[in-house]
Amino acid sequence: MAEHELKWKLPKKRPFLGGDLVAQSLAQLGVEVSFGLHGGHLDAFLVGCDLAGIKLIDTRHEAPAVQAAEAYAKLSGKVGCCFVTANSGFCNSLPGLATAFADRSPILMVTSSPPLRDAETNSLQGFHDQVVLAKPISKFAHRVTNVEEIPRIVSYAYKTAASGIPGPVVLDFPIDVLFHPPRMNALAFGSVTKPTAVAPGPDPAALDELIKLWKSASRPAIIVGTGAARTTSHDSKKSSPLLQLAEATHTPVFYSQKYSPAIPFDNPLRGGSAGLLAMLPVFKKEQPDFILLLGARTGFLLAGRSGALIPNTGCKLVQVDLDGGEIGKSHAVDLGIVSDSGKLIAGVLAKLEGEKTSIDKHESWLEDIQAIKNLPSQYAKDEPVRPDGRLHPYFAMKAIMTSLPPDSVVIIDGGECGVWAAALLELARPATGIVSTGYLGFLGNGWGYSLGAALACPDKLVVNIHGDGSAGFHIQELDTYARHNLNVLSIVFNNNFWGMSVAGQDLIYSTDESTRPVVALSESCRYDIVAQGFNNRAALAKDSIEDVEKAVKDLGDGSKGPGLINVLVSRDPVTEVTKGMVGKTEDPDWIVVPYYDNVPRPYYREDLDKEKEKAQNGTANGH
Repeated sequence: MAEHELKWKLPKKRPFLGGDLVAQSLAQLGVEVSFGLHGGHLDAFLVGCDLAGIKLIDTRHEAPAVQAAEAYAKLSGKVGCCFVTANSGFCNSLPGLATAFADRSPILMVTSSPPLRDAETNSLQGFHDQVVLAKPISKFAHRVTNVEEIPRIVSYAYKTAASGIPGPVVLDFPIDVLFHPPRMNALAFGSVTKPTAVAPGPDPAALDELIKLWKSASRPAIIVGTGAARTTSHDSKKSSPLLQLAEATHTPVFYSQKYSPAIPFDNPLRGGSAGLLAMLPVFKKEQPDFILLLGARTGFLLAGRSGALIPNTGCKLVQVDLDGGEIGKSHAVDLGIVSDSGKLIAGVLAKLEGEKTSIDKHESWLEDIQAIKNLPSQYAKDEPVRPDGRLHPYFAMKAIMTSLPPDSVVIIDGGECGVWAAALLELARPATGIVSTGYLGFLGNGWGYSLGAALACPDKLVVNIHGDGSAGFHIQELDTYARHNLNVLSIVFNNNFWGMSVAGQDLIYSTDESTRPVVALSESCRYDIVAQGFNNRAALAKDSIEDVEKAVKDLGDGSKGPGLINVLVSRDPVTEVTKGMVGKTEDPDWIVVPYYDNVPRPYYREDLDKEKEKAQNGTANGH
């Protein structure tokens, strides 16, 4: 469509304003829904969205609005859109913006500010320069000062969010610009009518080297992250480019916590969580000798530099990413390819077919993977009810996962709760699973993520899993779910503690009888009653595993709006993941650095012994 063919929707009883230009430019680019919280600065834009046909989903706090836009982008494949008002609203939105930037989520934030003439006058909601604040945690931040330039800048920002390495962008429209009528014959269109640029594909020579490395491997593995999200659908029963690649190369597919691909659950090439790779040496199985990291970044979500998931020796590592700087960031790679994941898959499949070449089936390797995947849990022989009378967290979470309807969208939040949920996710057979805490470890994101997921996937049940710690961040969004009649089932896994925090303190200070500081939560808090106050159906599950199963089946049918289940569980046992992260050791030559790698003590053991003797003498002498 040429610029002169653009059809603007003109209001009948009011002027056409800058806010209309913003909304209709976004609609032209494909925006269908926007999440946010009202502010008078934005009225011209909000009324413009109504005219343009953009659905507005109003939240109870700005951070979940941004998080909703992020989840919507992840699950829809489109740019997520959100709106926050000037200064106060914008400052509330910063946690969402920071997460989206760290997790490479393409979102476009619309905000406003005082009139241009009132700059530096201590005007209402005008203290902070929002563009300055946004720049370090966004791909692009800009204040639009001319109403006729709105279509051009909106288009540029939208395509900046979506192209190359995705990420958030922020547009600040001063209130006088939003309420100003434009000169229609002076509009700057930019590329508002043009399609987004095509994603980059792999170098042909790199494909040759990749296939050569692949063919020489005996134990190949693919690990995918959110960068590979567009290579599958949300229907695990359908074929997809990623599944075709796995089948053509006889290579099992594993996933990081950031993204669970839609590969049939009964297919032997579905490896499951990448964490399973760490179990191979434990059971005397060999680790992979070839790994393709497909749109998945290295770091703590893939066990850091420990070698547990990505072996430090004896393994060829190929990393595919849109960001060349990410390749080899923490691991030595044998081949780095800057490419879109979908283009990489298409290139490999075309070469294998065109050259009539094949890759070995590695049947014994696939048998090893399935053997590890099907191992019974170490907790399976425990009693479902712990000595403290609370439900065993393993059995409670297993009951949740096995009682959910297949093809649900599962959003996981929380620390210790999140570990239990991620470990048992496969039992739910979900359309996709997302750990919302991301690279920042940001608790509370699940409330906004679930909102965005419900709009992106309206035909599926969205399961919003929290610990009682993360549940407290934005529980008021239950009201948002109810007002918009969304198919969201929230589950609070409630042990009355900040689970991972108290577990870490117990592990490190196990001989100390003092009270654990600032880790306890209220034993009397009834999240189910809170949910009823927000017009959600609710249940309390506390006496038996059967209570949990019944509550999930009753409230997870999706036929009567949102619901919440308050599941009372014990704080024991502590997950093995937490134990590994804390890294407790009795070796005096090592300093424990909780949640990171331990470091060697910088002085000799005999010096340590002298320090201990000195301390003991001092105690004995009353010093």
